[in-house]
Amino acid sequence: NARYFVIKSYSEDDIHRSIKIQHLDEYGTRQQNASTRLGTTLKNKEPIYLVYSVNGSGHFCGVAEMVSGVDTNVCTGVWSQDKWKGKFDVKWIYVKDVPNNQLRHIKLENNDNKPVTNSRDTQEVPRDKGLQLMRIIHDYKHSTSIFDDFGHYEKRQD
Repeated sequence: NARYFVIKSYSEDDIHRSIKIQHLDEYGTRQQNASTRLGTTLKNKEPIYLVYSVNGSGHFCGVAEMVSGVDTNVCTGVWSQDKWKGKFDVKWIYVKDVPNNQLRHIKLENNDNKPVTNSRDTQEVPRDKGLQLMRIIHDYKHSTSIFDDFGHYEKRQD
């Protein structure tokens, strides 16, 4: 009964911050419907898995489980584009780079049969495709991840 969503980030800096600061993430006000949908799903005790990709990177960089509801009254001010409102907690499950060519064959019927790699931010992935996506990410033998550049992002944050 899990649900899956693609999360597109503007920069790896935001992924670094999400991993670093006790698994906090934010949703933009432009995504009000998505955050309402995610919050409702979480209240129904359905696990929510967020599959992260940075725009233009050519890969997915990790998977996190959403573990709290969306608090729209908080603005943390730590993101690369400081226009987001709201936060929720996540627990990172996978942090690894998985190239788009490993996932491009997964077509989403709820997005005009486009590949999952062409998803927009907060695109829901149907359950069967979400399971397929998770299996590929789980099995993929990665050689890189954002952890390789953590020192770089730490210096940029200072």
